[in-house]
Amino acid sequence: MKSGSVSRRTILKSGLAACAGIYSMESIAKAAEEVNKMAELKKKYKQLPVGLQLYTVRKECEKDFAGTIAKVGKMGYDGVEFAGYYNTKAADLRKILDDNGLKCCGTHTAFDTVLGDKLAETIEYNKVIGNKFLIVPWLDPNKYKTKASWLEVAKTFNELAEKVKPAGMVIGYHAHGGDFKPVPPEGEIPWDILFGNTSKDVVMQLDTGNTLQGGGDPVAYLKKYPGRSLTIHLKEYSKNNPKALIGEGDVKWDQIFELCDTVGGTQWYIIEEESNASPLEAAEISLKNFKKFHG
Repeated sequence: MKSGSVSRRTILKSGLAACAGIYSMESIAKAAEEVNKMAELKKKYKQLPVGLQLYTVRKECEKDFAGTIAKVGKMGYDGVEFAGYYNTKAADLRKILDDNGLKCCGTHTAFDTVLGDKLAETIEYNKVIGNKFLIVPWLDPNKYKTKASWLEVAKTFNELAEKVKPAGMVIGYHAHGGDFKPVPPEGEIPWDILFGNTSKDVVMQLDTGNTLQGGGDPVAYLKKYPGRSLTIHLKEYSKNNPKALIGEGDVKWDQIFELCDTVGGTQWYIIEEESNASPLEAAEISLKNFKKFHG
């Protein structure tokens, strides 16, 4: 090879270095674009805390309650909403939360545990774990299937709202698909019967996925009952993909977040997943997806 000539190896090295530089610049540009996008989203929406409804990981909780809560904390969640305590004393549960830097953003509390003499015990347990949101998760559709029965429930919720107020707590009800199916005799919607006949002190815990699955419109309900969505369940719904996680389906998230910010009175976003994916994996992916379009 003559002096001053460039070898094929040198040319290849130079080319590879140039390509690496280009890809590096592209990566930097993409990262900067993502940072700018996140900054804009943080300006657009209120940065409310995000919790996980532990029903999402119920099987994991059955095996290792404390360990599962620790894993949720490491994902970046701010809090958890309980769906059972797995025979854990209130003081021990509070320590688990504190050790993992988590808040209790609600408890799904069976209806019978807020009635009669059981209410005082329920209030005391929730005081210790630092919770103020007592959310009834479900009502037996075989028992509550007429307008009259739902009006009776509304009356009970109004009474409960006054009873828990001195403890600094609120009572609420969580949405299921059946709550948006008409009941006799006039064919009214149970959700409207309940929240049309309760005070603003009764929390309307919409579940975006359950509401859509039942034929309701979470956007319309946020507008119809302003100031009632102190906590809201973020769950995806897709007509075509039952395994869709947050951001992969039909929920109009931009409208949901805007309404929660402006009229909902929302204090907590709570992610819940019931897809066929690995529960812990689904919880983590959903949180990451949430951050991508909320900030």
